[in-house]
Amino acid sequence: MRFNTTDVAALISGFTGPDLTKTLGGIESSVRGLSAAECMQFLESAGAGRDVLAAAAEMKRLAGQINVTIHALGILLCLPHLLEPNEKIEYVSLGAGNTGRRFDLETNFRVAEFKFIHWRGGPEAIRQNSIFKDYFLLADYTTDKRKYLYLLGVEHAFAFLNGRRALDSVLSRNEKVRSVFTERFGEKYRTVGAYFAEHGDAVTIEDVSPWLSELAETLVDEDPTFDEPSA
Repeated sequence: MRFNTTDVAALISGFTGPDLTKTLGGIESSVRGLSAAECMQFLESAGAGRDVLAAAAEMKRLAGQINVTIHALGILLCLPHLLEPNEKIEYVSLGAGNTGRRFDLETNFRVAEFKFIHWRGGPEAIRQNSIFKDYFLLADYTTDKRKYLYLLGVEHAFAFLNGRRALDSVLSRNEKVRSVFTERFGEKYRTVGAYFAEHGDAVTIEDVSPWLSELAETLVDEDPTFDEPSA
């Protein structure tokens, strides 16, 4: 079943109404006591048809491409702001993961990673793990070029990097990065803050919010599994 985006939005909206929680609560009450025959009639009246399910599946498929689109557009729109005179792009990696390339961007002057996520400041372990992975792989990379980690807001990232979260926890979900980190440092560092205190000048962390006001003003939750480690 093929839909255009207008059809998808109309079908889903017809089922959810302006308040999905209220709609579902009403359905839960209305289906009590219905027989199989009565259910079919009710589903039709409630706009809960197979076409709506297909439209929701299509919406989910499209939504899965949004994070990649935001990542690609974000990088591209940052380039005119960050590139210096005589700086030339050697490559950009815009898709899911770095597709065989080490970082999101490499020029003749710098290597860089980008993360377009909003930090809420609470327990955000997956986001923190992702940020630390990017920071460490940049810091650990041997090059004469400058290293940058570009973020959509830096306050919560710095709080995490200077904090006392255990590195065992941060690295527990990424065996590849954990192995590299352990090979480099063994048990020297117990917390993120202890590592960052000695390596905090290896990578420049820069806020891209002034360049991407459309993202800065909107709650954007990048899929934390989007950028899988490439090292």
